[in-house]
Amino acid sequence: MFQEYDVIVVGAGHAGCEAAAAAATMGSKVLLITMNMHTIAQMSCNPAMGGVAKGQIVREIDALGGQSGIVSDKTMIQFRMLNLSKGPAMWSPRCQSDRAMFATEWRNILENNPNVDFWQDTAKELLVEDGQVKGVKTSLGIEIKSKSVVLTNGTFLNGLIHIGEKNFGGGRTGEKAATGLTEQLVQLGFQAGRMKTGTPPRVDGRSLDYSKMEEQPGDEKPAKFSYTDTKPLAKQRSCWITYTNQEVHDVLKTGFEKSPMFSGRIKGLGPRYCPSVEDKINRFADKDRHQIFVEPEGWDTVEVYVNGFSTSLPEDVQYAALRKIPGFENAKMFRPGYAIEYDYFPPTQLKSTLETHLIKNLFFAGQINGTTGYEEAACQGLMAGINAHRNVNDLSPFVLKRSEAYIGVLIDDLINKGTEEPYRMFTSRAEYRTLLRQDNADIRLTAKGYEIGLASEDRLDAVKKKQNEVEHIISIFATTKVSPEEINGALEQMETALLREKTTLSQLLKRPQISVQKLAEHSSIVAGLIAAFEEESVQQAEINLKYDSYIEKEMLLVDKMNRLENLNIIDNFNYDIVTSLSYEGREKLKRTRPSTIGQASRISGVSPSDISVLMLYIGR
Repeated sequence: MFQEYDVIVVGAGHAGCEAAAAAATMGSKVLLITMNMHTIAQMSCNPAMGGVAKGQIVREIDALGGQSGIVSDKTMIQFRMLNLSKGPAMWSPRCQSDRAMFATEWRNILENNPNVDFWQDTAKELLVEDGQVKGVKTSLGIEIKSKSVVLTNGTFLNGLIHIGEKNFGGGRTGEKAATGLTEQLVQLGFQAGRMKTGTPPRVDGRSLDYSKMEEQPGDEKPAKFSYTDTKPLAKQRSCWITYTNQEVHDVLKTGFEKSPMFSGRIKGLGPRYCPSVEDKINRFADKDRHQIFVEPEGWDTVEVYVNGFSTSLPEDVQYAALRKIPGFENAKMFRPGYAIEYDYFPPTQLKSTLETHLIKNLFFAGQINGTTGYEEAACQGLMAGINAHRNVNDLSPFVLKRSEAYIGVLIDDLINKGTEEPYRMFTSRAEYRTLLRQDNADIRLTAKGYEIGLASEDRLDAVKKKQNEVEHIISIFATTKVSPEEINGALEQMETALLREKTTLSQLLKRPQISVQKLAEHSSIVAGLIAAFEEESVQQAEINLKYDSYIEKEMLLVDKMNRLENLNIIDNFNYDIVTSLSYEGREKLKRTRPSTIGQASRISGVSPSDISVLMLYIGR
């Protein structure tokens, strides 16, 4: 009935979709197994993509040739660039998405790829021979052979949903949990754990009073995620902001004794940076209110997502508390919020390719690795799909360094440090964030995507054109001088020091009060210089000019760290023979199996003296 596939992807969430699309685009024959064909790429939680650091990840996925940025652009209903009041390393694109359109667009992309086949079923068991995965066995008892398998099970592995004192098996509301795989993997020697996440109630937007809320419109000139020719939004839907109050908190507290989180029925740790509303009012008792984001679910639906009100309290308590929020006095609830517990596998059991140490050609991606968020899952799926394809074709691993991408930071953090709570990406996790900006992801990564056969030649040509434009603009600004007579009037309006002699435009741009846009508004000379170039190229040239000293400093740090990254540790290195290693360092190194000295230096519990001993041992 089934041919032998190059790659089987189990699960069709954000990780699974990117994994299947990447491997298939590169030439592998892929089977995507999902429990429900109608929930492919389902946005299980909030209808949004991007955000702080997450937006950078989406742009990196796109730059490599992935699909999340394109899907986001085609299905967004609002776009905002966050953190514009801060430096460009912090700027982060975010969009509100049409939930239904997002899933439909992803399914269309996969169905239009001739190398992707589908099978609606549950993978119950892995077929493993001599330490290598050979395929899967489904709940129908069908054995499907493959050269590699990517597990992207999300919250479905032994998923348990909690609403007040009620709990029932499920990977998502209305969908059953997946059983069998965890137990087999544990028997094979894998370590497993439990995590928890949650979602808020959904309400009827027709029942809300928006006059009592603060409107949050999209950007006046909306940008986009993809570096391809997707179109920016011509119209947008607003989101809204309101707040809880003491009355809301008092109602919620009446349900605390029935809370599965406070009663101990939930064992898994939840996301630190997206806590439930009951957790917030318990942990931050000094706060008399908490922000609530009221987010529409799409263009043609009245359903609204109540961001900031994630809860697993009894449904009657949820409903009563909701109606105490300004604007929600007459709210009608579509469905209650809930918490979900699920199995995950500590990611220290993975190589930097996301292949497991224990089983060859078996890859884990997404929440199975302890992460939270669509974007974190999607980039792992992309990298797992790429490396599954490369493994079965005897090609070298594709790994991104911490200095090359947020994706590299995320995977390096996971495999070296592990995580005991749902991992979320922040700009603060990246030590080279001035280099890893959202505006230059294409320049950083598209050539790499093209080399491995994922990014198209058209993408590469567009990047080269942009690079040439940026360099040309920088050259013009570095050589064009303006006199006091030409520019002082503009400088006075910008409230910055006047010139006494001719100065290059690049020197003027070093001043924090000055931007190319402001110069162009006040100076016809500057306006004329930039008129011939794309806005994106002008912005990137400005960032490079304004922050060149910071960029240069980070490049020096990267060079220093790369010297350690280039010191390889042989596979199956016997750490027991290095007697000078600390006991903890030896245990952590044996468990994580780092491939380079640089990777070893980032493992929690491996000391600088351990690294010195290792370097001496390998002759450095």
